[in-house]
Amino acid sequence: MSRTPTKGRPTARKTPARRKQKQKKPSIVDRILAWLPISQHNLQRIATWSIFALMLGGALAVAQIFGIPGMVGTALAEEAGNAGFRVEQIEIRGVKRMDQMTVYAVALEQKSRAMPLVDLDQIRGKLLQYGWVQDAHVSRRLPDTLLIRIVERTPVAVWQNQGALSLIDRDGIFLERVSADAMPDLPLVIGPGADLQEPAYQTLMTAAPALKPKVRAATWVGNRRWDLLFDTGETLSLPEGTDEAARALRLFAERDGTLRLLGKGWLKFDMRDPDRMVMRKPDGSSLIGAPTSSTTNAPPAAADRAASRDQV
Repeated sequence: MSRTPTKGRPTARKTPARRKQKQKKPSIVDRILAWLPISQHNLQRIATWSIFALMLGGALAVAQIFGIPGMVGTALAEEAGNAGFRVEQIEIRGVKRMDQMTVYAVALEQKSRAMPLVDLDQIRGKLLQYGWVQDAHVSRRLPDTLLIRIVERTPVAVWQNQGALSLIDRDGIFLERVSADAMPDLPLVIGPGADLQEPAYQTLMTAAPALKPKVRAATWVGNRRWDLLFDTGETLSLPEGTDEAARALRLFAERDGTLRLLGKGWLKFDMRDPDRMVMRKPDGSSLIGAPTSSTTNAPPAAADRAASRDQV
């Protein structure tokens, strides 16, 4: 019996192995963007604003170069304001004593709030007119914020003039009014023009730093010289002239350090004459000359014999 030949099963074709696709390495830019703590949405927003700002700046520059009327430039700036470049927030830094509402009012006193039209120099100039403001820095923070940094003056004394009390700084600049009930713990300078003499007074006090904390008030007399009132109740009259007054104050400080003049019952010390010092008692008696241990402790009879009228 012959066999019928059978068809062989078709052999499976070998399919070539799929090659593994190489993963594309991120670029340096992608790495930087991934590292930044900013979302993709915010990055796109920043890029959009930046491009718009460059285009606006270029348009304004071209307008100036070719002499396009200012109205066109203003219109472009207003369009920028409508697009979001408009003052919506004001951030103030450095204000401790000055009224912040004053700063807000100055910043908003503009014809337009469109960022390109905000006059930063004008804002700074107006702020510098206020006594508290020693310096001011005004800048834009796009798209909608003005940043104002204030450097305030430091009060160093209270000026009393015709019954009014005012805070002043070391240059004599008026800062604000104060009431007698709320006077700060600062030196008191008294009299017309005493505010303008504050720099000279500060220099005078450096001549005798040991006496400075003992001075309760300083009166500018006749627009010529100082009378110092100590916290122990005595008054010291100094001569005219910066150098002469400083020399007299140093001499008095030396004598007070050795002889304890303050707090010993004297009423007034007069050093307007550089060659002598007159020391006056509450009863009207006085001693003339340099104070020594023999004169300051002299008995009443000796003090009466050395008494002389203190011409003020």
